[in-house]
Amino acid sequence: MHDEFLCHVTAYGVCGGRRIGVPLGTYRAPTLALALWWLRDRASWMAQRLDPQPEAEHFPPSALVPVAGTVPDVPAVLRAWCGDVAQQELVADELAAGRLVRVAVSDDTTEYELLAESVDALRMQRNAPPLVMPVA
Repeated sequence: MHDEFLCHVTAYGVCGGRRIGVPLGTYRAPTLALALWWLRDRASWMAQRLDPQPEAEHFPPSALVPVAGTVPDVPAVLRAWCGDVAQQELVADELAAGRLVRVAVSDDTTEYELLAESVDALRMQRNAPPLVMPVA
């Protein structure tokens, strides 16, 4: 029943005292397998950009510096999520059941969010009669 999925990747940070979301990508996946592939690919893509190889020639000397050991290692968490078969199966089961899946990881300045949901489930929610409750 759930054949198509909307996938989003967003980074959230604070600017001027307000929480701001920056879209990093969107994909309308025609199958569950492609939705899972795209989420893993984007998680890997973010990890690579957040944790580049310092010896790469396109970085000037001293442009990258290590962070404190207390700062969460977002790239490592994203890489671990990509390689965790049990997590991938859980995400597949949730999406196949029509539930929204949100994977979020953050460091001290930014939250990175992977989001996926069934297009069919969204359509069903729109077509359901609205819940109307009397207010006393």
